[in-house]
Amino acid sequence: MDLFEGLCVRPGMFFLPGGQKDMEAWPVVACDQYTAQKDVWQQAYDFVGERPSALRLIIPEAYLEESDVRVPQVQAAMERYLSEGVLREAVSGMVLVRRVTQSGARLGLVLTIDLEAYDFSPDSKSEIRPTEGTIVSRIPPRQKVRREAKLELSHVLLLCDDARRTIIEPVYARHAALRKLYDAPLMLNGGSIEGWAVEDEETLGQIAGAIRALKESLPENGILFAVGDGNHSLATAKAHWEEIKKALPERERTDHPARFAMVELNNIYDEALIFEPIHRVIFGVQGEAVLGMLGDAGLQETAENPDLTLVTRQGERSFRVTHPLHSLPVGTVQQLLDRQSGLKLDYVHGEDAVRQIVEKENAVGILLPPMDKSLLFPAVAKNGPLPRKTFSMGEANEKRYYMEARKITR
Repeated sequence: MDLFEGLCVRPGMFFLPGGQKDMEAWPVVACDQYTAQKDVWQQAYDFVGERPSALRLIIPEAYLEESDVRVPQVQAAMERYLSEGVLREAVSGMVLVRRVTQSGARLGLVLTIDLEAYDFSPDSKSEIRPTEGTIVSRIPPRQKVRREAKLELSHVLLLCDDARRTIIEPVYARHAALRKLYDAPLMLNGGSIEGWAVEDEETLGQIAGAIRALKESLPENGILFAVGDGNHSLATAKAHWEEIKKALPERERTDHPARFAMVELNNIYDEALIFEPIHRVIFGVQGEAVLGMLGDAGLQETAENPDLTLVTRQGERSFRVTHPLHSLPVGTVQQLLDRQSGLKLDYVHGEDAVRQIVEKENAVGILLPPMDKSLLFPAVAKNGPLPRKTFSMGEANEKRYYMEARKITR
């Protein structure tokens, strides 16, 4: 009997670098970080040098406009790493992960999800749902990368609302009995990461049973899993599957590798899972112009508990929103910015990064407050996806680093 029958998660076959004594160059931060900071990505390329690295298997979004050149390079690197044994089959099952960052040590389970159980539409009622609105226009360039790829490397962090800590934490409680896969430092001040193979039927059965019990406990319209990071990457995997399954006979659709996507499952109650705000940077404008864009929010200048702070080269000013258009300040700000046409806008993690960009560029930053993470599942279940870029799970260097790989072609 299939332990995971009736569930939207599955074990997978995961590849890892084989025969490498030095793992420090392999893992690399999520491709959607530092989009306005190519200098940070250059640091990564300089650090890796000629060593094998996941950096050669992804396209940082700071360079997405170079996809025509970079896609063939990524495809060739995947072929080379597979044929030369740089990447080898390492785990048939799941991977238990312990990631140490400045926020603490968090636990995760690398597994696969059935994309048939995931829907990124605004009115989705699927078991797996996005936490933010999906910008459909952002999918095609990412889909082009996936369409040409033999492997996927995932930075998707999937969340479960497991207050009783029944899924991941019991696996870590017996991690000493599991096969150690890696123990590596992470570049760009990313901390460190350890991984263990979860292969035995008893542990996999325990995971399946806990997920099944959580599913059965959900209220009407409840969410089993919410996408915390990598919304657009998972939406791209879904779009890719919908594209190729049309040409597949029915018998091949049930187990085709592209039907599934690799994710890391995290418990929202993990103390090291910190919800950070995602700030806005607007290029080519002055501070007064941005205040004009936000005028309908009824901004009132304040020094205590502000809803937003405007950052310019001349200094910073903090405001309270007195005429909210949304229950969250970020929702009000985003709605007002969305009304502006031709706006060059970037989403930035970390207050210091915003200040650095404003200092170097002709730009204005908007700093936003954090969101209470306990509100996430109820808010999404009730109202659908939150305004895009509402929150970030930690700073940029706390995002998931690419480590495991998985085949998505036959």
